[in-house]
Amino acid sequence: MSPSFQSLLAIATLAGSAALASPIPEPQTPQLIPRAVGDFECFNASLPNITIFATGGTIAGEAGSADQTTGYQAGALGIQALIDAVPQLCNVSNVRGVQIANVDSGDVNSTILTTLSHRIQADLDNPHIQGVVVTHGTDTLEESSFFLDLTVQSEKPVVMVGSMRPATAISADGPINLLSAVRLAGSKSAKNRGTMIVLNDKIASARYTVKSHANSVQTFIAEDQGYLGAFENIQPVFWYPASRPIGHHYFNISTSSPKKALPQVDVLYGHQEADPELFQAAIDSGARGIVLAGLGAGGWPDEAADEIKKVLNETDIPVIVSRRTAWGYVGERPFGIGAGYLNPSKSRIQLQLALEKKLSMDEIQDLFEYV
Repeated sequence: MSPSFQSLLAIATLAGSAALASPIPEPQTPQLIPRAVGDFECFNASLPNITIFATGGTIAGEAGSADQTTGYQAGALGIQALIDAVPQLCNVSNVRGVQIANVDSGDVNSTILTTLSHRIQADLDNPHIQGVVVTHGTDTLEESSFFLDLTVQSEKPVVMVGSMRPATAISADGPINLLSAVRLAGSKSAKNRGTMIVLNDKIASARYTVKSHANSVQTFIAEDQGYLGAFENIQPVFWYPASRPIGHHYFNISTSSPKKALPQVDVLYGHQEADPELFQAAIDSGARGIVLAGLGAGGWPDEAADEIKKVLNETDIPVIVSRRTAWGYVGERPFGIGAGYLNPSKSRIQLQLALEKKLSMDEIQDLFEYV
């Protein structure tokens, strides 16, 4: 049955996000750009409208043979190929695809992230869009997910999805992950939960979830905090009411230009005989903040720690102390602010945003106190 005139009129006001090629231009002030029903792969007025933003990664990867699951080219396939591979998407939503980038996730930078955040916010601010999905490589998916969790303000779902096998592999996990993610993005029960991660039938919070295995499809876990839910027959099932973590902070970056990189924050890895001069070297190379991946619960070799304290007394460089261990809590240390439950990569993201918004040292300390 053809959609009603009212439905067509509503869809014609959808916020447009034109497909982008590298380099990425600076986004303009979000506007409602007229669009046609034909912009969707299919249209059913009774289904939710979902935008899929593609950034590359293994889910868009291509290998020389179907049994090759390493050494493939990440970001080889465009968003249209990903959508075409899952015709069942039309059974659960009206989807349209937007290519933001097509890179290995190790090459995702603040230009891509800021652009992506702006585009997502523009879509979610439109009353005719019910949710957003982002396809992304898994290596840095936890960082990008946390960035969006901190910079997108909406009750509507933002769902990050990737895969551990390239699209050309036997039993590729990308298609079912994408279908699950789109189903979740259109679910009313997914509202007010922030950015979520979907892989291997699990629903996880962007804040606490990390990649734990280099090869297994069961790689994203939240050891201490646990999953939010799972999928049964592609239906999302949540185990708890909607809520946000204590200490969640929203950073409004609507006026931040993607052309201007976020403040440089370096991560130093703790180990035996750590070079005391590395800390000063990071500052000399332009770091405006430093994250320490400390030993155990944030420890650091004495000689190097003494050098850090000396530099801290002479500068206003914020230092966040995290851990190189997979899980655990880091409180305040003599040579820096404890990262709480955040790992080094997520501590870096939050410190970058804090510096971008020019938070004071006391405000930065408060920011990390309850995470």
